[in-house]
Amino acid sequence: MANQKQLNQMMRQVQKMQADMAAAQEALANETVEATVGGGMVTAVATGSGELVSISISPDVVDPDDVEMLEDLVVAAVTEAMRLAHQRQGERLGGVTGGVDLGSLGGLLG
Repeated sequence: MANQKQLNQMMRQVQKMQADMAAAQEALANETVEATVGGGMVTAVATGSGELVSISISPDVVDPDDVEMLEDLVVAAVTEAMRLAHQRQGERLGGVTGGVDLGSLGGLLG
C-alpha cells in the first residue's frame, strides 16, 4: 500500500494533469479547422473541440435540379471537418496525457 507521501505526490500529478487538460480544452475551443470539398464548392469550419461553426456554399454548386449532390457535398465537408477536429483533439490532449488512454479516469479529470 502506498504511503501518504506517495499519495500526495500522485494527487499533485493528477491536479496538474487536470489543469493541463482544462487549458488544452480551452485552446481547442478557440482553434478552428476547415475542410473544403468539391473543388472548393463547400467548406465546413469547426472548432478544435468539434463544434461546427460555419458552412460556406458556392453559388455555382446550387442546382435546384440536383439538391442531392449539394447535400452530399455538405455531409462530406462536415464529416471531414469533424475528422480534423478529432485529430486536433488527439494532438492536443495526447500531449497532456502522454498518449495514455485515461479510460474511465478521464471522466474524473473533465
